[in-house]
Amino acid sequence: MAMSSNALAAAGAPRRGGKSREAFRTISEVAEELDVAQHVLRFWETKFHQIRPLKRGGGRRYYRPEDIRFLRRIKGLLYTEGYTIKGVQRLIRQGGTGALQGGAVAGPEAAAEPEPATRVLAAPDRSAIERAVGELEACRRLLAGRG
Repeated sequence: MAMSSNALAAAGAPRRGGKSREAFRTISEVAEELDVAQHVLRFWETKFHQIRPLKRGGGRRYYRPEDIRFLRRIKGLLYTEGYTIKGVQRLIRQGGTGALQGGAVAGPEAAAEPEPATRVLAAPDRSAIERAVGELEACRRLLAGRG
């Protein structure tokens, strides 16, 4: 009876690339898997001291599976959820590294939206807010004229 690919992966069997899920990865493999440039990974290492790939001769980096999971969550927070670097650092400070494990922010702050200064607005959101502010300012001018 053949095992499904998910069962093989869960058992630590080799993936298509020939390495098991638990094997260490080079920076080029991680960059390709996460679809980010290598220099971005090196930059994140300077901002998040929790990312500590093993370094061998010549400074070659080898990322552990837990490093890759952490990097994947950081990428999601930065690129998808709109956090800034400082916002992600704050989440880690408030909830520890466990706050980023498992794909969800943990801790009492998890249910709350990030503070406005830590959230980056997409262009459509920003233009909608600018329109609303303009309308509010027009309302204020109308009310001030009646006083």
